[in-house]
Amino acid sequence: MIIIANLILRLAFWLLLAPLLPGVINKVKAWVAGRRGPPVLQLYYDLAKLWRKGVVMSELASPGFIIGPAVAWVALLSSALLMPLGPAGSVLSFRGDVLLLIYLLALARFSIAWAAMETGSAFEGMGTAREVSYAVLGETAIITAVLALIVHSGSVSLITMLSPAAGAGVALLAAGLFIVLLAENCRVPFDDPNTHLELTMVHEVMILDHSGPPLAVILHGASIKLLLFTLLLVQVVLPVGEMSPFIATGVLAAGVLVVTVGVGLVESLLARLAFRRVPLLLTAAFLLCLFALLVVWKGRGQ
Repeated sequence: MIIIANLILRLAFWLLLAPLLPGVINKVKAWVAGRRGPPVLQLYYDLAKLWRKGVVMSELASPGFIIGPAVAWVALLSSALLMPLGPAGSVLSFRGDVLLLIYLLALARFSIAWAAMETGSAFEGMGTAREVSYAVLGETAIITAVLALIVHSGSVSLITMLSPAAGAGVALLAAGLFIVLLAENCRVPFDDPNTHLELTMVHEVMILDHSGPPLAVILHGASIKLLLFTLLLVQVVLPVGEMSPFIATGVLAAGVLVVTVGVGLVESLLARLAFRRVPLLLTAAFLLCLFALLVVWKGRGQ
């Protein structure tokens, strides 16, 4: 019964709190621009409205157009359940769970790309090609960051890897992971979730033909992914696993808020990069994670 209750609480945490982060980001952007902006709970309203609408499908689309978003959402929620929450740990912790986390994130991206290609639109194919090309460097940086954590902790279990802080290379690792967070969640300077310019869209063009519940599933899954990467970044930097449950809860909440506000400030103060410059920034993220790996490896050797 305790395990079931813990699982229900974790599901409620990820399902109910994740849509709050995009609202905070939009509020920060509005504040910087001197506007009132949408309410923080806007995504909740949008999801409720989308669930009541019908689905419009292309005549060329197969059932994969609907299955893809569902598979992506399940993969993202499963990866979220693998993420430990400070001293509370994880409900699905086991040796090698970090490898499953990486594969689940890749599965979610593949499923959304698959659904986008189902429309038979060259426009959505262009956005899918851009998304996948970004993922090549982004996933390389993620794997390098995971290797740094594995070397530092001597474990391939997330709950052990994230218990202590990342050590001497924590600043490099945090900078690299923050860049990856922006890229993986399609934020400025890699993509603009609010753009409607045909030649500049990446993720938005992939979901352009989705409507109703499938679009709601995609938007909710994106918010889960944003919260997952934010919690990963906070726990890499801060030794949350070594704190008492009460203090750890406050630290995690404050850390998530700081990172979310940081994303909003980045989107307010930076312009979107030209496509030819995006690989350079992702390469910088990989190099930061690689340098962190070298620092950790050198530190263990001494």
